[in-house]
Amino acid sequence: MATEWAADANEALTLSLVRSAKDKEALSREENYEGFNPTFTYPIYGEEEKIYGYKDLLIDLRFASGSLAQYLSVSYSEKLPSTSTVDDVEAILQNFIPEGYDTDETTFLQRVEEDANTFRPPGQLIHSYTRAAPNSFSKGKRKRDGGTSQALDPGSNDVIEYEVYHATWDSPGFREYHRRMQLFILLYIEGGSYINADEDTWEFVLLYEKRKRKDDSHAVAYHFIGYSSLYPFYYFPENVRMRLSQFVILTPYQRHAHGSELYKAIYNYILKSPNIAELTVEDPAEAFEDLRDKNDLQLLLSDERFLEEGVGKKPIDGKKRKVVKESSTGDGDNDNDGKLGPPVDRAWREKWRRDLKIAARQFHRLIEMLILLKLEPTDRAKLKAYRLQVKERLYRFNFEVLAQMEQDERYEKLEETFQSVIEDYHRILQLVS
Repeated sequence: MATEWAADANEALTLSLVRSAKDKEALSREENYEGFNPTFTYPIYGEEEKIYGYKDLLIDLRFASGSLAQYLSVSYSEKLPSTSTVDDVEAILQNFIPEGYDTDETTFLQRVEEDANTFRPPGQLIHSYTRAAPNSFSKGKRKRDGGTSQALDPGSNDVIEYEVYHATWDSPGFREYHRRMQLFILLYIEGGSYINADEDTWEFVLLYEKRKRKDDSHAVAYHFIGYSSLYPFYYFPENVRMRLSQFVILTPYQRHAHGSELYKAIYNYILKSPNIAELTVEDPAEAFEDLRDKNDLQLLLSDERFLEEGVGKKPIDGKKRKVVKESSTGDGDNDNDGKLGPPVDRAWREKWRRDLKIAARQFHRLIEMLILLKLEPTDRAKLKAYRLQVKERLYRFNFEVLAQMEQDERYEKLEETFQSVIEDYHRILQLVS
């Protein structure tokens, strides 16, 4: 089929988070929650992410910003006669969204107005934070830094509240709500797929913007930002290991640290739950790995007792350091550096890991990064101890692959992996400096 009849599905599919007319009045000019595209559409329209048989194809999929009630419209300037090669755009999408979506725009907008007054997030509130409203930046009241500030007054018109809710299948109305929001997993997570809703043990953590109405300071509306799904596994002898399975923040809210707030809310929920032994992550994407590493490092760097025990006399300065190979001069400083070492005190490390409920591999990586922060590049003995500590972990983690290599090749591959890991550690440490 000629290329002029093939549409890029990622460009053709346009998403919108639609607010009521009153809620739109409270927005600044820089806030736009309508007309953005997904990252992926191959789970719906195939690996090539192409839709065949149309010119100027537009798939207009809108969501009420809080309730996620849906509206769908498919338009085009020309369409080929129906054949086996012409895709039925709406019929294909119907396999992935629940029934009952609106196709009449007027009806949908009436639903948006109604839902804005009545919708409340499902589940229980577990975390909240505040941000200065975007329109307050132009008034010179606060610098834009992308960070959070618990010191902001939630009652101010220049402040926006954000709330995180924990829900399960037993939360009233949540099953229906999940059927509407799960589409974002396919559109934003590479390799993402719908979970098995028949498994009752799934848990969910949802993030919302809580916005005051411009004409009524007592009236609020909730707007969906993103969510994460969690699955518990048995952990001997009587606890569970919680696995973070899916994690998504919608396009208009990305790059504003909302992902970090959602992750911190999940972690604090895990930390406060006596039956949960640790938090693990299922096959994380690179962007999420960075988010996780950054927030976990900040957690450790903010724990005074951990640092006092771990670092000893020498403070962690947070500056980027170069890894220097062992030199022929200098024996380094043999003063007591605390439990972090190197080499790290393993019993101490394991105690903190269990107390903080961080998975073993993740915690070992964090420890290695923190050691790197305080490591003197001229200390030959400590550099050697650090290199051996990291390589031992890498060897154990990659044992099955390395065991099949000849000795020289194994040493070379291990050194290459070590250098790559250290380079990545420096990159990650810059995120928290």
